[in-house]
Amino acid sequence: MTSYSAPARLLHWTAALLILAMIPVGVIMLQDGLPRTLQNTLFIFHKNIGVFVLLLMVARFAWRAASPAPALPASIPEWQKKASSISHAGLYVLAVIVPLSGYIRVRAGGFPIEWLDAMNVPALVPRSDALAEVAKTIHAVGGMALAALILLHIAAAAQHAVIKRDGIFSRMWPPLGRASADRVADLAAAASDRPNG
Repeated sequence: MTSYSAPARLLHWTAALLILAMIPVGVIMLQDGLPRTLQNTLFIFHKNIGVFVLLLMVARFAWRAASPAPALPASIPEWQKKASSISHAGLYVLAVIVPLSGYIRVRAGGFPIEWLDAMNVPALVPRSDALAEVAKTIHAVGGMALAALILLHIAAAAQHAVIKRDGIFSRMWPPLGRASADRVADLAAAASDRPNG
């Protein structure tokens, strides 16, 4: 079975880990009663890493255009291939919309993005409270939809790794070698087979 290329896997896991960190940070930073210094730190992390995620997604699109994804094996039912295609498209679209709307919300709201400001990168959107509010809503709703799709994606990956053990999981395992992916799948399967108590 053909695996994804090492650059594709590296881009995938870097973006995935950052997005997985961004979701809880985005929820926690909005909670009432947080110490102001902690809240400020979380906001700075969220908006700055969000821009980095957006740039990573641009890199992923560029790499995907130059190096198409390997085809799913013929053993996968057609409906699963279609479901996979739709869910992946949703993940890609939301992984762009969410950080992009976050960027618009911050810039239209007149707030800094520290690492861009340090490099004198100009704001690409005008100052506008109305635009900031629309972007804020899109960011919040899109973030929830992205979190739901990520959970679905993880569940599907776990099914392939632990239940079906059909090699699909190892195609996108981090670029450490396929044997390591198979070993992780073996350990997960052994743990799921172990009796409780």
